[in-house]
Amino acid sequence: MAASSSRIMLGPLVAAIDQGTSSTRFLVFNAKTAELLSHHQVEIQQSFPKEGWVEEDPKEILQSVYECMDRTCEKLTQLNIDISNIKAIGVTNQRETTIVWDKETGEPFYNAIVWLDLRTQSTVERLINRTPGRNKNHLKHKTGLPISTYFSAVKLRWLMDNVEEVRRAILSHRALFGTVDSWLIWCLTGGEKSGVHCTDVTNASRTMLFNIHSLDWDPDLCKYGTGCFLLRNTGPKPVMSDHGLLTTVAYKLGRDKPACYALEGSVAIAGAVVRWLKDNLGIIQTSTELEKLAAGVGTSYGCYFVPAFSGLYAPYWEPSARGIICGLTQFTNKSHLAFAALEAVCFQTREILDAMNQDSGIPLSQLQVDGGMTSNKLLMQLQADILCIPVVKPSMPETTALGAAMAAGAAEGVSVWSLSPEDLSEVTSEKFEPQINPEESEFRYARWKKAVQRAMNWETTEPVVNGKGLCPVFFPF
Repeated sequence: MAASSSRIMLGPLVAAIDQGTSSTRFLVFNAKTAELLSHHQVEIQQSFPKEGWVEEDPKEILQSVYECMDRTCEKLTQLNIDISNIKAIGVTNQRETTIVWDKETGEPFYNAIVWLDLRTQSTVERLINRTPGRNKNHLKHKTGLPISTYFSAVKLRWLMDNVEEVRRAILSHRALFGTVDSWLIWCLTGGEKSGVHCTDVTNASRTMLFNIHSLDWDPDLCKYGTGCFLLRNTGPKPVMSDHGLLTTVAYKLGRDKPACYALEGSVAIAGAVVRWLKDNLGIIQTSTELEKLAAGVGTSYGCYFVPAFSGLYAPYWEPSARGIICGLTQFTNKSHLAFAALEAVCFQTREILDAMNQDSGIPLSQLQVDGGMTSNKLLMQLQADILCIPVVKPSMPETTALGAAMAAGAAEGVSVWSLSPEDLSEVTSEKFEPQINPEESEFRYARWKKAVQRAMNWETTEPVVNGKGLCPVFFPF
C-alpha cells in the first residue's frame, strides 16, 4: 500500500536523452520537483582512421540510446515507479556532428563525422579563399559563425565530395542529413516507415546553413554545400562578437515564442584530455585517479599543457595549432602533468570568459557549471582560483539533461512542467571561492598565454619534390 501510494504521488515524469561525444545517458525526472529518479549511461567508441579524423558509428549511437532507455526503465520498475507516467522525452546532443543516411532503408551511408574532426581543413581554406578579402568571418552576419572545420556544412560538403554513396543518394533524393538529434528523433519516431526528420533552432544554428536572424535555412548558404562550452544569455537580440566568440541561438520555447540568443565559446579538448591521459599515456586507469594524482602535488611545477589536438577553438580559431607540453624540468613527473591537464581546462575557460566580458561590457560575477567534470573538486577550486570569481556547482550536476527534460515537459500538448519562475524548484549548490591572490592567478594565466603562442602555427604544409612528384611535408616552428 505504501509503495502504491508513493507511486501515485510522483505524478508526471519527463525523460531526457543526453547523447554526448563520449557517452549516452537516459535520465528520468519528476516533473513536479525536478528530482532525478533514475538514469543509465553507456560509453561511445570513437575511431580515428587518419590523423585529425574523428568518427563514430551512428548505429552504435542509436543502440546506446535503446540500451540506456531499457536499463533506466528496468531500474524504475525495481523502484516500483510506473514508467507509463513518462509523458515526454527531451533530447540534448553533441552538436555539429554530421550524419547522412538512407531514408528508404535507415542505413547510414558513412560514419558520423564528429564535431572536432579536422579532415575538412582544405575545404575551409577553399571557401575562405573564395570570399572577398579571404575573410573567415564573411558569413558571420548571417550565421554568427566563422568559416571553420567545426560546423556541419563543411562536413556535409566533404561527404558529398568524397563518398560516392552519398553523392548518388542525393541525386536520387534518398539522402537525409542531420546532426545527432535529427538521426535519433527520426529513428525513434518510426525510421524508414514514418520517421520525423526535424531539428531545432539551436542545432540548426550550428550547421553554418541557418540564418540566425530570420530563424530559417538560408537559400544562399545552402548553395555550397564540432568538449567544454561556455554560454552567456544575451536576450532576444543576437550580439556579434569582436573577440572570437560564436553568436548562437540559445533556445526558442514554442512556435510563437521569441528566440533567445547567446554568446558561446567552445573548448575543443576538456574532458577528452582525461581520456587521452588514460588511453594514450596510461598514467591513470580511471578518470577519478586524475584528481588524486594532481592533488598529491598541488602544483604543475611550472609545467603547462595546451591540449590543441584538433587545433584551437574559441577565441583563436586556429586550426594549425597542435598540442604542446612546455616548462618541463628533470623534476617534472606524471602528477605535475595531471595538475597541468586540469589547469588547461581552467585556462581555456578563462580565455572564453575574458572574451565574453569584453563583448558584453558586464563582467561575470560568478560561473555556474555542470557536467561530469564538475565532480572533480580540485578542478572546481582551480577554476575559481584562475577566474578570480566564485564557481557554483549544483548538487544535481545533470542540468543539461534537466533542461532538455523541462523543455519537453513544457511543450505544447504535454504541459506537465511549468517554467514559471515561481513554480521552479530551488536548486541546492556548492560554491567554490577563490583561494589565491589575483597576482598569482594573473602570473599563471600569463604563462599559459605564452604556452598557447608556442602551439600556434605548428602545422603548415609546403610542397617539396621527393622524386615522385609533390607531397606535403610538415614543418614545426
